[in-house]
Amino acid sequence: MAKRKHSSDWMLARVKEYLSGQGSCQQIAKANGISEAGLRAWTKKYEEHGEVAFIKKSGNASYSKEFKLQCVLDVLCGEGSVDDIVAKHNISSSSVLRCWIKRYNGHMELKDYDPKREVYMAAARRKTTLSERKEIAEYCLSHGKNYKDAAARYDVSYSQVYDWVRKYAANGEDGLVDRRGHHKTDD
Repeated sequence: MAKRKHSSDWMLARVKEYLSGQGSCQQIAKANGISEAGLRAWTKKYEEHGEVAFIKKSGNASYSKEFKLQCVLDVLCGEGSVDDIVAKHNISSSSVLRCWIKRYNGHMELKDYDPKREVYMAAARRKTTLSERKEIAEYCLSHGKNYKDAAARYDVSYSQVYDWVRKYAANGEDGLVDRRGHHKTDD
């Protein structure tokens, strides 16, 4: 998730300044070093959701496949502009919706997005046996290389699953053997 340039209170103050007539959109944007489009987008979100729209959420938002498709179709069917739909559904930014539209128009599948930050942790969660690593690699390969789901399902880290799948695809079961601590003989 991109770090916000401005605090929620600061953004809300600019919106209220604009809505109270203390200046035009152009004047307020120029005086505060922000874009007019940004100020308009904040204003639409405020009008749609109130101050709640500016509460910073921790982590990435979760969007279902159906939600993404509905938002894309709303724009394409003329229910509203990209900015209108972003404000209506409190989507994090217009670039997110534009990306969904680009994927849809490119005949690419819109997928569910459910961030599971815990599966990306660098340290291993638990020790695994050779047979478990093989099972995890085979599961991941049979499910379209969905590393995140495999990591969550088997309680291991994302990076472990990624490495095991790569090694299993290249060298089979032999690639999954843990050779740490084994040294070559003097011969």
